[in-house]
Amino acid sequence: MRILIVDDDEIIGMLLAEMLEDMGHEVCGIETSEAAAVRAAAKLSPDLIIIDVTLGEGSGVAAVRQILLSGPVSHLFVSGDLTAVRALMPTAAMLHKPYNEAQLVSGMQRAVAEVAP
Repeated sequence: MRILIVDDDEIIGMLLAEMLEDMGHEVCGIETSEAAAVRAAAKLSPDLIIIDVTLGEGSGVAAVRQILLSGPVSHLFVSGDLTAVRALMPTAAMLHKPYNEAQLVSGMQRAVAEVAP
């Protein structure tokens, strides 16, 4: 899959990218803000977006809502506190930080299944 990563912690973004690439996926971008995530999603057309809920500049939830206006795209929210996502988007695929590779794979599968025809 082509995956866009959105996390305001650049080190976490790079580590996640390395893990995904080791799993055989293509990381098409790593962004750190809501606005950059929206621009990158429009430009790169990822198969999956793995996005942190709380960004230093903006919100992962707001970014996904804006991205989804252009059409469906699989997305997986990650956070140490998923309360806000559960309240705003209760059916969204979510993954609690910290997570391991098996949990990441499971979360990615849930995210993709949400938008599968």
